Amino acid sequence: MDSEERPAKMRKLDHTLENMDTEIAESAPADGASDPPDTTLVDELPHAEMSNDDENHDKLPGDAGPKISKNQLKKQRRLERWEAGREDRKVVRKEKIKAKKERIREARAQPYAEGEENSGEAIKRRRPGILGTQVPITVIFDCDFNDLMFDTEMKSMGLQITRCYSDNRKAPFRAHLALSSFGGKMQERFDGILAKQYTSWKGFQFFSEDFVHVAEQSKEWMRGKDGGDIAGALKQNDDSTEDTEEEGEVVYLSSDSDVTLERLKPNSTYIIGGLVDRNRHKGICYRRAKSRGIKTAKLPIGQYLDMKSRQILATNHVLEIMLKWLELGDWGKAFMEVIPRRKGGVLRSELEEGGKEGEQGEGEQQDEQEEGGQRDEQEEDTADNSGPHIHFKEGDNSAEGGTAKDLQSYAEDEASTPSAAVEPRLPE
Repeated sequence: MDSEERPAKMRKLDHTLENMDTEIAESAPADGASDPPDTTLVDELPHAEMSNDDENHDKLPGDAGPKISKNQLKKQRRLERWEAGREDRKVVRKEKIKAKKERIREARAQPYAEGEENSGEAIKRRRPGILGTQVPITVIFDCDFNDLMFDTEMKSMGLQITRCYSDNRKAPFRAHLALSSFGGKMQERFDGILAKQYTSWKGFQFFSEDFVHVAEQSKEWMRGKDGGDIAGALKQNDDSTEDTEEEGEVVYLSSDSDVTLERLKPNSTYIIGGLVDRNRHKGICYRRAKSRGIKTAKLPIGQYLDMKSRQILATNHVLEIMLKWLELGDWGKAFMEVIPRRKGGVLRSELEEGGKEGEQGEGEQQDEQEEGGQRDEQEEDTADNSGPHIHFKEGDNSAEGGTAKDLQSYAEDEASTPSAAVEPRLPE
């Protein structure tokens, strides 16, 4: 086989072997000693050359690495442009924040220029970061129900607790908040997913003890210097003649209770069951309170609202209703502002007013119908007395008092008479 017809690998191997033979011949001893040449390197060279050729066989000329698709290349370039513009975006973001602060500053200064310093809206605008008035009321969330909730329900319970803190912080009249039996899955979620943000919450304390122990401690901080002032609806409903010992009561709120909560009292502690169970464990909070000797009561929902669904509310809704009552002093208004519309709650006072208006409208309509009937009767009497009344006999062309021919002539005579105002009534 000629050298031109050999494969490239074989030519490269032959070229390498020829070079090796030349080097061996040049390095042979001068005295003509015939030492056997070392062919170890020669035996290993074909394998090394072939392996290198196999690795480079799939690589195209000029390739520096593995090829990527066009979409991947676009994404890579877009990411590079995004990283390159990071500093520019930071500058733009700072300018936007600065402009927003300037607008807020101008909006706060506008009421003073217009002479609205004493208006309520002006006070709200110039005090955006000031907390509401602290009142001597404590609300405890009993969260000793970890074993009764699924993971999704535990997540919902955590969100409700977070919402409670937010609502209380924004309310014009704030209550002391506490969480009892803090541990297990609830604590794992607050420490992990929520990154221990609860440790910086102001006015919200977390305890591993049960609600009875926390209720005893709440009496101490409500009597302290930061216990709060009697304000809002507490001040309006405060009765100085009432026994002061009853003002420090502890009540577990439960919809299964027979006692209705009429109003909130100063220096009192109200316990809400922190349970999301889709009504699987009925009456568990009520039995839990009774077993520990704690009073129970329910919100007066039935007295003020007519609801199409169950009167069981979420934890954050119960707290928000209590905060609204402290602000408004009216349970009905508090319910209507907080309870979701999907529950179909309607004020009973509105239903009663609507019923009275409906009865009044029905009475007026009945009077109109009676008056209309009387007018119809009068018109019929007038028509009857205005002319002759002639009756035909059924199945006969003759009429009482004369024949049909006599009737026709009578009608013609009456029509020709000027004094005739009404034509005779002919049968249909």
